[in-house]
Amino acid sequence: MNKAISGFSKLSKEEKIKWIADQYFSTPTEAIALLKNYWNSDEKIQKLHDEFIENTITNFYIPLGVAPNFLINGKYSTIPMAIEESSVVAAAAKAAKFWSTRGGFKATVINTEKIGQVHFIYKGDASKLNLFFAENKSKFFEETESITTNMQQRGGGILDIILKDKTDLLPNYFQLHATFETKDSMGANFINSCLEQFAKTLQEEAHRYGLFTETEKEIEVVMSILSNYVPNCIVRAEVSCPIEDLEEKHIPNPQDFAKKFVQAVQIAEVEPYRAVTHNKGIMNGVDAVVLATGNDFRAVEAGIHAYASRNGKYSSLSHAKIENDIFTFWLEIPLALGTVGGLTSLHPLVKLSLEMLEKPSAQELMQFVAVAGLAQNFAALRSLTTTGIQEGHMKMHLNNIINQFEATDEERVLIQKHFKKNTISHSAVETYIISLRK
Repeated sequence: MNKAISGFSKLSKEEKIKWIADQYFSTPTEAIALLKNYWNSDEKIQKLHDEFIENTITNFYIPLGVAPNFLINGKYSTIPMAIEESSVVAAAAKAAKFWSTRGGFKATVINTEKIGQVHFIYKGDASKLNLFFAENKSKFFEETESITTNMQQRGGGILDIILKDKTDLLPNYFQLHATFETKDSMGANFINSCLEQFAKTLQEEAHRYGLFTETEKEIEVVMSILSNYVPNCIVRAEVSCPIEDLEEKHIPNPQDFAKKFVQAVQIAEVEPYRAVTHNKGIMNGVDAVVLATGNDFRAVEAGIHAYASRNGKYSSLSHAKIENDIFTFWLEIPLALGTVGGLTSLHPLVKLSLEMLEKPSAQELMQFVAVAGLAQNFAALRSLTTTGIQEGHMKMHLNNIINQFEATDEERVLIQKHFKKNTISHSAVETYIISLRK
C-alpha cells in the first residue's frame, strides 16, 4: 500500500472491510470472516455499535466482570468492571471482602466544580482589559441563558468567570477561566457550548468598547475548550480499622504488616518511578468502572495524573498512616463523570452497569470509582508486602498462557494441577505442555 485512498469514509461497511482485507492480509477471506465473527447477531444492536464511531468494521471485545461485597457507606454494592488485565477483578473482589468485615469503605464527594477556558490574545493595556471585563462580566451570563436554562433547572450552570493574565507565560496571552456545575452529566458539550458563546461575546463587546484602541479591539480567540484537569472536582475514599483487626491468613503479624504497608505508600509518595506503577494499579480499578459505565477514561487518566503532579513532582495518589493503633488508608482523586447523556443512554451494557449500581447520580458514581481504585491499590500493596505480586497474578495469568497454546480440556486439568505446586512462567508452562504432548 503505497498510495492514499480517496473517499474511504463514503464506502459501505462491507466495502471498507473488503478493501482492508485485500490490502493488508495474505488471506483476505479469513480476515473478513474474523471481523464478521465479532459482529452482534442482533442487527439493531450492531447498527447501534456501528454508529458510536466512524469507519466501524467490527466490535472489539473487552470482558465485563463484577466485583461483589463492596460495603460502601454502610450499603453493599456489586461493582461492574470492564478490563482485559488478569487478576484485576479478582483483586478488587478480594479487597472488598476483606474490608466488608472491618467497617467497609467510606466515600465522600468533596467538590464537583468543572473548568473551561477561552484562550485569547490581547495586544494592549492589561488594565483596560480588566476594566472591560468587570463592566461586561454580566453579559457573559446573560448571553448564555439559552444554553444554561435546562442545566439551571437541574441545579447546575455557570458558577463563575474570571479573567486571567497569562502574559508571564506567553506574550499577550489571556484567559476567560470559567467554572461550572453540571450535576449528573459529564457536561462536555454544555461547557464547550458556553465557552464558544463567551468567545463570541468577548469579541463582539470588545469591538464596541470605547476605551479600547482599534488594535485592542481586535481580540484573537485561539480556542474555547473545557479542561480535563478538575482539581476542584474531588472524591475521597477511605478504609480504617484497629491494627489488630488486619490479621488474617497472609497477615499473621498485623503490626508488622501495617508498618510495612505505610512504608510502601511513603515510598510511592517520594519516588516517582514507584509512584507511576503504584498509581497505575489504582487506575486498574478506576478505569475499569469508568469504562463499564460509559465514561471517558482517557479524560479521567489525564486529569488524575496531572493531579498526581500538582505539587511539582509526580507522587502517590493514595496515603496511609498509623495513629493511636488505628490503620488508615485513603485516596483523593479528581473525577468528572456523568450518568446521563453520551453512551450512558445508548450502550446496552453501560445501561446494565448503571442499573447494577442502582442508577447512581454522578456523585454516587464518583464514590464507586474512587472505592474501586482504593480497593485495587490495597490488594496490590497487600500482595507486594506479603506474598509478592506474582503469586496471585500468575495464577490468573495461567489461563491466558494455556489459551495461547490451545490446550485441550484434558491438558488444561493436568496443567492447572501441575502448577499448583510449581512456579508459573510462560516458559515453564510451554515446557510442561510440550512434555505432555510428547
